[in-house]
Amino acid sequence: MSDTADTADPLALEQQVCFALSVAARSVVAVYRPLLEPMGLTHPQYLVMLALWQHAPLSVRRISELLQLDPGTLSPLLKRLEAAGYLRRERDPGDERSLAVTLTPAGQALRERAEAIPPAVVERLGLPLEDLRDLHAALTRVIASVQ
Repeated sequence: MSDTADTADPLALEQQVCFALSVAARSVVAVYRPLLEPMGLTHPQYLVMLALWQHAPLSVRRISELLQLDPGTLSPLLKRLEAAGYLRRERDPGDERSLAVTLTPAGQALRERAEAIPPAVVERLGLPLEDLRDLHAALTRVIASVQ
């Protein structure tokens, strides 16, 4: 089959947006892995920490909303981060049904080390910053369109 036949096939693997997004997501997360391992973080844990560094304290519900993660997926992440000493989960005094998540001093200090991650990722991807900004904007539009 020729390349022109492949582009005409609506089911050609290389033409699927879902395929490109899936491979790109796995590949980019793989770039983060060696940068996060020395800090003892997985990529999903890093996303939790990003939310907390920006907005702490947060309720578990709010973290779930920000990261677009199911609370059942989020709970084990929070437990592991708490066991690592980076955060505390406590009942919100204003609403006993809600868990408030706050950073510990160790979690706050980790932010300084994490500041080296974004430029390292940009360097490892080897793409111009403007291309990455354009990609982010396009992905943000895709996310908004499916919600």
